[in-house]
Amino acid sequence: MFMVAVAILAAGKGTRMRSDLPKVLHLLGGRSLVERVLISCADLQPERQLAIVGYQANRVKEAMLDYPDLEFVEQTQQLGTGHAVQQLLPYLADFQGDLLVLNGDVPLLRPETLKALLQTHQQHQNAATILTAQTSNPQGLGRVFCDSNNLLKEIIEDRDCTDTQRQNQRVNAGIYCFNWQKLQAVLPQLQSNNSQQEYYITDAVNLLSPVMVYDVADDREILGINDRRQLATAYRVLQSRIKDDWMAAGVSIIDPDSVTIDDTVKIGVDAIIEPQTHLRGNTTIGSGSRIGPGSLIENSQIGNNVTLMYSVVVDSSIGHNANIGPFAHIRQQAQVGAACRVGNFVELKKSNLGDNTNVAHLSYLGDATIGTQVNIGAGTITVNYDGKHKHQTTIGNFARIGSNNTLVAPLNIGAHVTTAAGSTIVNDVPDDCLAIARSHQTIKPGWRPKWHQE
Repeated sequence: MFMVAVAILAAGKGTRMRSDLPKVLHLLGGRSLVERVLISCADLQPERQLAIVGYQANRVKEAMLDYPDLEFVEQTQQLGTGHAVQQLLPYLADFQGDLLVLNGDVPLLRPETLKALLQTHQQHQNAATILTAQTSNPQGLGRVFCDSNNLLKEIIEDRDCTDTQRQNQRVNAGIYCFNWQKLQAVLPQLQSNNSQQEYYITDAVNLLSPVMVYDVADDREILGINDRRQLATAYRVLQSRIKDDWMAAGVSIIDPDSVTIDDTVKIGVDAIIEPQTHLRGNTTIGSGSRIGPGSLIENSQIGNNVTLMYSVVVDSSIGHNANIGPFAHIRQQAQVGAACRVGNFVELKKSNLGDNTNVAHLSYLGDATIGTQVNIGAGTITVNYDGKHKHQTTIGNFARIGSNNTLVAPLNIGAHVTTAAGSTIVNDVPDDCLAIARSHQTIKPGWRPKWHQE
């Protein structure tokens, strides 16, 4: 392939989004629209990548800090697509390759589609190649007319079509590949003598020859995002792709319509994803694990053969063969070891559980380090906050913490320690000890509250 530069049109406000956020920064499956456009063309290995920005340009720039090679071109006035591309003239004055023009609000283009578009353009040595689509609902879209060799004859906007012309279902996707030197020569000739008083990139196309069209196989790829309903539609399309790919790779998704999976998630073979489960961010699900129903996992690593139901795991890790839930909440860099049991209404925050440790019922462990083969009784809490600072609790291997214990940090409980049920432990406990910290039971016969004596 020849050298290619990519220009992304990202200057618009997106009025129909009804948002202060620039349209291209709205999220689709955990990534911004413009980021998805950048990802779609990454396989082309472009020589240059330029984003044409305008509305809240600084905000867009800040959002793209993870892309240090991305250049920004300011379009201070938004006077149409042709005007946007004109802003590239001083930036690409010496560029000798092809220019791929993409829209920052068209996030569903597949990399293979862009590759095929570019290959078609270069193989036929076209001055321009236009991405088009055959769609059953072309209303509002410009119609593309070409000959039997797919050479462009004309593009007619929907409002200017005759009734006969409107029957044509081939539409302009707004994605273009240009020979830059030829485009460079005609860009200064663009005029704004139209009802919108804007400079259109399609006028540049009309000044070039030869111009070829290339049909995308799936018209959903060219869906542009102009409002939140279209954003929701795009999300459904994206989710369908992601889940189809995972099921083809050996993952069982019991009810795909009720499940959402970000495309940043990785899932092992023979994993089972139950209904009403949501996997987000930098999450990994190990082979053979059963996740859900009714669970949220975000930026977390789940081992192999884990069972997890009706639970929330955020920014944490779960070891192999662990059993989580129902109704567990694991958060803030918590680490659960292999073969652990974290059960009903248990919350772990910034705590590490060693292998084969059980916290089965109604407990809160915050800022704690728990050894291997420890059993935490029902209703146990670590008192980790003194009103100003958080403090650590450490529990050694093979300890047995009784039910309804209150562990007041900072606290160090040794190995093989047993604490009695109902204890409030405020002092360190050495290895191999029994700790009892509760008042003796007192019984007063014949006593009843005063309000019961009336």
